Amino acid sequence: MTASPRWARRLVPVLLLVVWLGIGGAFGSYAGKLGEVADNDQAAFLPRSAESTEVIDEQRAFRQDETLPAIVLWTARTDGPVKDRQPQATRALAALAGTPGVVGRTSPALLSEDGEALRGVVPLRPDLGDELPAALERIREAAGQVPGTTVQVAGPAASRADLSDAFAGIDGLLLAVALVAVLVILVLVYRSVLLPLVIIVAAVLALALACAVVYALAENDVVRVDGQVQGILSILVIGAATDYALLLTARYREELTRQDRFTAMRSALTQSWGAVVASAATVALGLLALLLSDLTNNRALGPVGAIGIACAVLSTLTFLPAVLVLLGRAAYWPAKPRAAEDRHGGHGVWRRVAALVERSPRKVWALALAGLIACAAFAPALTSKGVPLDETFVGDAPSVTAQRTLSAHFPGGSGNPTVVIADAGRLDRVVATARKTEGVASAAGVTASGRPGGEPLVVDGRVRVDVTLDSAADSDAAKATVARLRTALHAVPGADALVGGYTAQQYDTLRTAERDRTLIVPVVLAIIFAVLTVLLRSLLMPALLVATVAVNFLATLGVSALVFRHVFGFTGTDPSVPLYGFVFLVALGVDYNIFLMSRVREESLRHGARRGVLLGLVSTGGVITSAGVVLAATFAALGVIPLAFLAQIAFIVAFGVLLDTLVVRSLLVPALALDLGPVAWWPGRLAREREGTRG
Repeated sequence: MTASPRWARRLVPVLLLVVWLGIGGAFGSYAGKLGEVADNDQAAFLPRSAESTEVIDEQRAFRQDETLPAIVLWTARTDGPVKDRQPQATRALAALAGTPGVVGRTSPALLSEDGEALRGVVPLRPDLGDELPAALERIREAAGQVPGTTVQVAGPAASRADLSDAFAGIDGLLLAVALVAVLVILVLVYRSVLLPLVIIVAAVLALALACAVVYALAENDVVRVDGQVQGILSILVIGAATDYALLLTARYREELTRQDRFTAMRSALTQSWGAVVASAATVALGLLALLLSDLTNNRALGPVGAIGIACAVLSTLTFLPAVLVLLGRAAYWPAKPRAAEDRHGGHGVWRRVAALVERSPRKVWALALAGLIACAAFAPALTSKGVPLDETFVGDAPSVTAQRTLSAHFPGGSGNPTVVIADAGRLDRVVATARKTEGVASAAGVTASGRPGGEPLVVDGRVRVDVTLDSAADSDAAKATVARLRTALHAVPGADALVGGYTAQQYDTLRTAERDRTLIVPVVLAIIFAVLTVLLRSLLMPALLVATVAVNFLATLGVSALVFRHVFGFTGTDPSVPLYGFVFLVALGVDYNIFLMSRVREESLRHGARRGVLLGLVSTGGVITSAGVVLAATFAALGVIPLAFLAQIAFIVAFGVLLDTLVVRSLLVPALALDLGPVAWWPGRLAREREGTRG
């Protein structure tokens, strides 16, 4: 057969390169534009079927739901009782009526029971968006006219503004930190100038395409995006694309030692694409399992993350091969593919690791497993009952400081009332029952005038009752009060009462997160087992791999429980953190087992099961460790966003990936496979071969 002309062999890579450069040019800006379709209103991410969500739907009929409250606080800065400034504070609030962003009437300034603080409420338009900071600044300026006082602003409006500030750097800062971390690691590991840049460009192009697709879907309300999903998408695409690229480039470097660049790439793709696609499938399907969640933000992450993984694979299997073929050996300059690394040479470190595993496989896996189990023993200490409001942000945010002041002088639930919607004919009974409930400070029906003592506001035969709790709205005690309040009000005949509001939303989110974990965790494990079974053509080996990544996850939770409490000072985690950590860590962690065991199977078919384990470990040790370090670094970059939720996810995934890479994949899995021998591949072809039949 006549070989293809050189120009024909270059044509496909050139065309692929042109297409991807066109994608980069057309869609490069969408990583920054994704924030335009992001919705950071946490009310939009509540459980779909929860009682608190029903309350939000019914609240829309009441005009009070059309505002975003800003709670203004005055405390004395100089000598003299703050109550003497009460008339001035009330006038300052009244002067805000009609100013841009303010709707309806402002409340009078109320004196706290201890006489040391004043509180007033300014209703703002909920759709202010980028205008919200300016509106809050006008409120501070007006309130600051009260002499001798310190002014703070708390409540939902202040919290939303601080949340927007926290996500402000998610387009530029997060991406820059992640890319710089990846670039530095790749340069140090590969001692090459061009290869790290090529891999970074491949990851950025994949992210551009993913963001463009997600933007189009979000703009048409097919998927929902918030700041958390947006940040995780960037990290996920960069980390996954880099991992897949490292596997392909390492195999291409091997093949270049004995073939021309075109044949070498054909061989590298033939031998790598199965592992890459299988790895991507575990992550994408694991993420899509989040569609089973009743929490809307979990369901949003599923398809968005899967789109990102698909784009990462597409870039790895098309753009990257095209560039590498065109560059050839120059891609690795100034390093060169060496014959010493051909096939099984590997790095001296991994030859020594393989020798250790070969000498005492049972001792190695027993010690590794014992260490993981010891760490896992602390996993129950990780509480996922929610993050207290004063821990939501890493470092003090103005709204958090103001909330502390509010809670110090007014009932804990001030500013975040529990909202009850009930039948108008049972208003008096509902209010009386609420007031008698343990943990309730006060309860009153909302009036048509907005003033206490007026006629109740009735809409379609329903009324609204605002209930102030004794405890802080984000506390466990407040959640327990909501549970008692629901029990009491549901028992009121004919009231058809629904209990919602901030605390009820937290309570419902917690209950739903527990239900989601019970449902989704087994589904993700089943998906991973199915993918591994197809890839490895075995049942026992996939079962072992799934068990090892599960143990690694529990060990990571145990270490996280200690670090969160004693190092970071977190008293709890967001209810979604364990589930997110599980999906990312288990699905991404199994990637490295796929990279390892697919190579082990390939070598075992040539050399027998025992020899295949050792050759596979040596051949993949360097590239998988590099991939693990890169992925850990990219997820650690989430820590630059000052939110506890993202900081917790960053630590769990980064630490868990390193533990998986350095202990599970390097020691536990190879030692188990070596100790079991061919039976580990039962009932596949390798299990039926006697050890030593291949050399």
